[in-house]
Amino acid sequence: MNDTHTTVFAWRPVAPADFPLLATWLAQPHVRRWWNHEFTPEAVERDFGPAARGAEPGEDLLVYADGEPFGLVQRCRLADYPEYLDELSPLVEVPAGAASLDYLVGDPDRVGRGLGSAMLRAVVAGTWVEYPGTGCLLVPVAAANVASWRALEKAGMRRIAEGHLTPDNPADDGNHYVYRIGRPGAGT
Repeated sequence: MNDTHTTVFAWRPVAPADFPLLATWLAQPHVRRWWNHEFTPEAVERDFGPAARGAEPGEDLLVYADGEPFGLVQRCRLADYPEYLDELSPLVEVPAGAASLDYLVGDPDRVGRGLGSAMLRAVVAGTWVEYPGTGCLLVPVAAANVASWRALEKAGMRRIAEGHLTPDNPADDGNHYVYRIGRPGAGT
């Protein structure tokens, strides 16, 4: 793997042929701890199939580093998920058009090398092009997930709030940090 400054990132929508790879990643202890996601073929189809078929407004993106798949980013406009918007709104102002991300580095051999924050920087930059009406990204993260929120900070996001959100893993207390990054030059 190249230095993260020279790594070329690319992404595409997840397809059903990617489900076995996603299942492998979801089963990894470093992913399972925070995603708390079933990884049987049926569960992966249930949870990733609608986006792969275009039946859901959010995107599941398979991310490549130098041509090799290594991560997943889920990207959505918050207005497309009213229940999530309602839960987030008491913690932060959610501007019209705001979007959000969720992410993972699936390959355990690539964790801790700066690829997560580099992936986030690349996807954020791509979001400004691919989502022209989006003025900012708001990203909640479990406060206990230090590696995740540090990756957000290294990717240029700043912490703007802290509060309770429904945890992905029932073992967590629900305390979350909310990070924000605005579109460059938009004053947001």
